[in-house]
Amino acid sequence: MLNARKKIVKEKGAAPTDLEEEVAKALFDIEVSPSSDIKAELRDVVISGAKEVEVSKSGAAVVVHVPFRVWKTVRKIQGRLIRELEKKFNKRSVIFVANRTILDLNFKRKGLKVRPRTRTLTSVHESILEDVVGPTEIV
Repeated sequence: MLNARKKIVKEKGAAPTDLEEEVAKALFDIEVSPSSDIKAELRDVVISGAKEVEVSKSGAAVVVHVPFRVWKTVRKIQGRLIRELEKKFNKRSVIFVANRTILDLNFKRKGLKVRPRTRTLTSVHESILEDVVGPTEIV
């Protein structure tokens, strides 16, 4: 469990929840399994949080938050990683979402001259929606 703890990055040393530890352990198990084809890419992947969301009567979904700096890596292996995690969490869907920063209109207090378009409220919300809807496969 000590090595699985390295897969969790929390702000200011906050204690991880049971669900976060379960997700981190599942990621670590996939990383160390000899038959995994996404082993190399998973080495850099860490999570910053996980929440369980109730989805109608069919069950629940696990929303896994990852830091934005590893989102590019997660995006590449997202389809295979979701399939592997859904095997481990039976009857629960898995969704990956990147942590993004929203800058309010008083951004000049933070020492920035111009607020980047990617940090606006609308842009961040659209990006989160894109993260949730993005990896769908139409059959």
